[in-house]
Amino acid sequence: MILEALQYAATRAVTPKEFRPHIRYSVNLWARANRCAGAWAEHEDNSRQFVLQSARKLKQRRTAVVLGSGLLRDVPHDALVAMFDTVVLIDLVHLASVQAKLRLNAKKNVRIANRDLSGFDDVLAGRPAEPLDFLRRVPYLDLVVSANLLSQIGTGARHRLEREKIADAPDDLLPKLMHIHLEALAGLPCKACLITDTSFDVIGKDGKLLQHEDLLHGVKPPAPAAAWEWPLAPFGEESRDYRIVHHVIARELT
Repeated sequence: MILEALQYAATRAVTPKEFRPHIRYSVNLWARANRCAGAWAEHEDNSRQFVLQSARKLKQRRTAVVLGSGLLRDVPHDALVAMFDTVVLIDLVHLASVQAKLRLNAKKNVRIANRDLSGFDDVLAGRPAEPLDFLRRVPYLDLVVSANLLSQIGTGARHRLEREKIADAPDDLLPKLMHIHLEALAGLPCKACLITDTSFDVIGKDGKLLQHEDLLHGVKPPAPAAAWEWPLAPFGEESRDYRIVHHVIARELT
């Protein structure tokens, strides 16, 4: 708890005010990632290897953008820094410990940006939502990675609806946000990679399926080039009686 409090305080000092409400979630995720490092290792390695596999296909490696860069655990940060002229990391929050690590980069070619990538406010207001339109203004863009972000857009939107007690949201808000992200990625004039969890299972000690949840809100994801399981919460993390396993897919959209 002390380390989490320190991480929160340090991150708050380096995070723009409008993004500070998201710090607690990032700190909690960081703490869980540390507790479950062994269980998460294969998922994180699979994510990193898929990104590297895509990056190695490129003839030019000028600028790479990672959407949902977060803790950098599932992103091959060091390899991207070495391969590309510029690496841009975008998320709601980057923890102070992550930013400190990035400052050690000898090439000084990493840029960090705080940004809401969901399009929530525009959809809610009935405006055309283009949350990834800024990517078209990034010069020499050769690679965009959506790193375990898509499901979080939906989860974050659902939590916001509940927290802010928004009663007049469109019925199709959550699936619309899914479609917006997927279509924006597929329309980019560069290589775009999608890595996302699509659903999760709650499994009891006896192996019985206790709950199944669709994280993409009815939106069918593209056919995966790779797929694997992510044991998000092993036995004992949330309960001694069940574990939670997320199902992850990866593919290139362009």
